[in-house]
Amino acid sequence: MTRGAHAYSESAMDLVLKVADYHVLTPYVYPESWPEDEALRQIISLLVVTNLGAAVLYLGLGALSYYFIFDHNLMKHPHFLENQVWREIKYAMSSLPWISIPTVALFFAEVRGYSKLYDNVSDSPLGWSGLFLSMISFLFFTDMCIYWIHRFLHHKLIYKMFHKPHHIWKIPTPFASHAFHPVDGFLQGLPYHIYPFLFPLHKVLYLALYVFVNIWTISIHDGDYRVPSGLISVINGSAHHTDHHLFFDYNYGQYFTLWDRLGGSYRHPSALMGKGPMDLIRKLQVEGKLGKEQVNGHDQRRATCKEE
Repeated sequence: MTRGAHAYSESAMDLVLKVADYHVLTPYVYPESWPEDEALRQIISLLVVTNLGAAVLYLGLGALSYYFIFDHNLMKHPHFLENQVWREIKYAMSSLPWISIPTVALFFAEVRGYSKLYDNVSDSPLGWSGLFLSMISFLFFTDMCIYWIHRFLHHKLIYKMFHKPHHIWKIPTPFASHAFHPVDGFLQGLPYHIYPFLFPLHKVLYLALYVFVNIWTISIHDGDYRVPSGLISVINGSAHHTDHHLFFDYNYGQYFTLWDRLGGSYRHPSALMGKGPMDLIRKLQVEGKLGKEQVNGHDQRRATCKEE
């Protein structure tokens, strides 16, 4: 990238901008007279790249999970809403551009060199072990922050304003993963963005972790309730998070159950005790109570009214 009078260290998003500038923006979009490191150009480019990247990650990973992992039998559940998949996608795609605005402000600060992101492993005082430790600390730091932010969003004074839209999906699909109110979505994503301002982190690892957290967010909404037996009490998986959607005051964590246990909000997954959504569907089928009307959404509307 061209450097102006105020040079700054390269960040993770600067790396993304460099690729975008080289292959697309400089040769095809911007005039040659507009320097690549000019602030307004970087802000515009970050807005475009962030929105495109978020849409590709959400729709691409969500579609893969929906078609290859999500159990479509869950759509027979009485709480599954009419046209729910389309509604999830529509809500998420309308929220992502708004979420990107404050997110881009943080990315811009990274690009201008205000974060602790570094370029080479040799820049870390601990070398490769520092890379590994930063990855672990990133997961535990963001898990802790998200737990308390998520729990705060359940406070009765603000729940209806910001977090309630995400709880419409009592039986979520992978596309519910990003179907948040913009304020809700930004607040729960904030820990990922503030970590590199507080702690050293390799810029490529930061990008990898950013992709990982999107995959994880989709995975805890994918309806695959299987959890390795040795990790049930440690990992917050789809079975745990589905109980959060169904029972509201439990399992606020993102990756781990640690803070739910410390905060007294842990609930052992119903799906792992034979009392989960699929167990109810099988029970209703055996009893002949899961007819065409329920599948097509009549019971879902009643469930929605109850939630509201």
